[in-house]
Formats: sequence, C-alpha cells, structure tokens
Amino acid sequence: MTKSATELMQEIIFSAVIDSIQGLKTASKGLPNTLLRDLNAIHANVTLADLPEDVQAAIATNVRAAFTRLLKEGYSVMPGRGTPERRPPPAAPVVGRGQRRPPASGPRPGGGPGGPGGRPGGGPGGPGGRPGGGPAGPGGRPSGRRGPGKPKG
Repeated sequence: MTKSATELMQEIIFSAVIDSIQGLKTASKGLPNTLLRDLNAIHANVTLADLPEDVQAAIATNVRAAFTRLLKEGYSVMPGRGTPERRPPPAAPVVGRGQRRPPASGPRPGGGPGGPGGRPGGGPGGPGGRPGGGPAGPGGRPSGRRGPGKPKG
C-alpha cells in the first residue's frame, strides 16, 4: 500500500526531529546543564548557524535523506519558482540648486473643491490672497492691532 504525501512528510519530519534531539544530546557530551543550555537557546528566531555543529550536521543529513525518500516514493522535487522580481520605483528627476522641478502631472494631493489649495476663496488664503484674510495695510502689514499692547509701567 502506498503512503499519502501527508503520512510521508510526517515520517520525514518526525525522523528529523528525533535525529536533531540526538544531535543535541551528542553536542552536550552527556552533561545535563549543557543540554539544558542548548535547549534553552532554541527559540522561534534561531538560525541554523546558532545551533551546535552536531545538530547542524543532523539537519543537513535529514534534508538530503528527505529529498531522496520523496524521489523514491515517486514524488517530483523541483526548484521553486521563488518570488517574482520586483522592479524598483521610477527614479525621480535630479534637480540642481537654483533649478525648479518640472510640474507634476495630475491633481495635487489634498486638492479639492474651491480652486488651488482647496480653500473656497481660491489661492493660499482667504479674501485678499493672504492667509489671515482681509485687505493689507500700509507696507503690506495688516491694519489694526494684532492683540493687546505691551503693559505700561
């Protein structure tokens, strides 16, 4: 009777785990404290290089044996397609000092109804084209006081 792919993979993984535990025992040289230290060093982000050499050798042997066993059972082992190549974003034009950038195509981000800047009066500010609104006084300054004056005394 042939085994299903799930059963075969479970046997392969079980064998790899058992061999890796044996590798940990061998690396500790029979010392329980060393074995515990090596076990505690294994976590979710551990890499193959972080493991003892005996465990690395056991994993390498089991991977080779797993591929051989899959081929013997009639499964095809092919290289994966991998991730598709990503293209870098288009390069922005390089603008030197004192030069202006070319205008961007399309509407500006945040632009909405009411003309440029998205304000109902159009332009960067309110009436009069100023951010504070209102007509400008002499010298381009707003007329009137801005707030309470300096205290006298």
